[in-house]
Amino acid sequence: CVVSDIHVPSPHSTLKPGSPIPVNTDSPGVRKAARFGVYRYNNSSNDLFLFKDSQINKAMVQIVRGLKYMLHMEIKRTVCEKREHSSLDSCHFQRKKSLQKMLRCYFEVWITPWLHKVHVPVVHCH
Repeated sequence: CVVSDIHVPSPHSTLKPGSPIPVNTDSPGVRKAARFGVYRYNNSSNDLFLFKDSQINKAMVQIVRGLKYMLHMEIKRTVCEKREHSSLDSCHFQRKKSLQKMLRCYFEVWITPWLHKVHVPVVHCH
């Protein structure tokens, strides 16, 4: 269950209930949310190649009718073309200097585990 990644602050914390809390960028829940954000970006971009997460710089989570992940990350162009429908795990980053591209992104990913539902309402990449 994704909730196991979340560490609830102590009662003496200055964080208010329902406030976003920082979460480890290496946690499985964050990695999963990042991948959903990247899939959403790939589905809406006009690029010939797929992009893949290269680094998660900051991650926060908020418990709101599920889990809302707020991710600041970098994604890079891979060698896999979109029409191949490759799994991102088997896609390597672009080696050709002229084809390399890195984007800084902010994603908001809402995961409702008990409904098996994921929604990515915010995708900002530049």
